[in-house]
Amino acid sequence: MAYRFKKQIFGFMDLLRFKKMIPARRKHLEEGSAAPIPKTYRVNETAAILHPGCRPATLERIVTETADTKTYTFALSAPMFFRAGQYVTVQAKVGDSLVQRPYAISSSPYDALREKRLSVTVKKAGFFSDWLFDHAKEGDTFMIGDPSGDFYHDGVRDREHVVAIAGGSGVTPFYSMAQALNEGSEDFDLTLIYGARTKADVIFAEKLEMLKSDKFRVVYVLSDESAEGCESGFITAEIIKKYAPSAQFTAMMCGPQALYTFADKELAKLGVTGKYVRKEANGVGNRDVKPATYRLVVHIRDEKYEVEARAEETLLVAMERAGLNVPSKCRAGGCGYCHSKLVSGKFTIAGADKRRLADAKFGYIHPCCSYPDSDIELIVPMG
Repeated sequence: MAYRFKKQIFGFMDLLRFKKMIPARRKHLEEGSAAPIPKTYRVNETAAILHPGCRPATLERIVTETADTKTYTFALSAPMFFRAGQYVTVQAKVGDSLVQRPYAISSSPYDALREKRLSVTVKKAGFFSDWLFDHAKEGDTFMIGDPSGDFYHDGVRDREHVVAIAGGSGVTPFYSMAQALNEGSEDFDLTLIYGARTKADVIFAEKLEMLKSDKFRVVYVLSDESAEGCESGFITAEIIKKYAPSAQFTAMMCGPQALYTFADKELAKLGVTGKYVRKEANGVGNRDVKPATYRLVVHIRDEKYEVEARAEETLLVAMERAGLNVPSKCRAGGCGYCHSKLVSGKFTIAGADKRRLADAKFGYIHPCCSYPDSDIELIVPMG
């Protein structure tokens, strides 16, 4: 409400009050705090933690977990908030290519929020992971994207008991959840059924054992050997029922597609289907087609680039290989972060079309899961 000056009956009274304004103001200033005005405000600091964007981070430590798996711990420049189960993108310059890949966070939420540290656990199984294994060293600087994905426990959406079905390096998000339960940043019941070939292939074996509690239980299922304290074979309905007698649970799966296909059928035997089965999406890889090369024209703001697009690679990979800074997150077509306007050309989508109806209607595609079938022209947002 605006201040309204109340006019006095006698005009000279207004003049006297006006003359007292300066001394009164000086008095208030003298009584005020000498503390400097803050340069930032808590609401802005909180927003930066919740929505950090892509920021530099220093590789602080590399730990070998198994013969083909390593954990990379980064020192963040500022605190970060995430939900246990989410992922971040890790970006680096590899030769002439600007490459980034999504990796599930394997550290706890408190580590990122209080200690400004974040870890990802990577299996050597692709171009960027091979480069990390062979060339990344402590002290290197990477770009870390903001936490993304909805592969975490939601009290409204999910049941109180979660049966986590993991295969190989798919244990990573569940290891983060187990830590979150231990530190108190999450509160639900978690039964982890972890499938691996042999006991030597189990990632975080000792750490998972140390985290066992009334909130967290872990079962190992080995397909290629028998070991004391472990189940043998595959993750069947019988094994799931043995450790989760009541079917009143949400199943969360992370691992290769073969695991999803098999476990879907086993869970259906227990009546666990539909919204009670959730899977972490796997990134799109190369397709098996006859080799061909196409011309890809890319518009990013006022710049125009012409790059080579191979028929077996996604459009995103073609742009990354050319060193273009383009947006990407899930690399599975689900998040829509990379959606770009198709000007001309033909393409094939890997798997199901996960675009929003509006994107499909107005000619937007997801380069992360789209392969070129002709010359292509795209308008791409800045990465």
